[in-house]
Amino acid sequence: MIAQVFAGIALALCAALFVRLLIGERRRCRLDAALRRAARALRHNALAMWHWRARREASKRVAEEAIRRAKGGTWEGNVYKPRSFRKPPRDKMH
Repeated sequence: MIAQVFAGIALALCAALFVRLLIGERRRCRLDAALRRAARALRHNALAMWHWRARREASKRVAEEAIRRAKGGTWEGNVYKPRSFRKPPRDKMH
């Protein structure tokens, strides 16, 4: 069963390569370029799917960190002033 599948794949590959040889040079170049673009897109999509969970968890961590940092300020009317906006003490030496 597996040997027949491999034989079928090899036959399809040989037929595709034979057709590639039969077409003209310009069409062959266009076909090769299209196959390269398709392979690049397939690789890009496969890597995006592979790293999807890690990116999702990283963005969740970044959002939680931003929320945690934003909680440390005060409200003056409708203006929110985080602690990071406070000025350092003036240097009285100069």
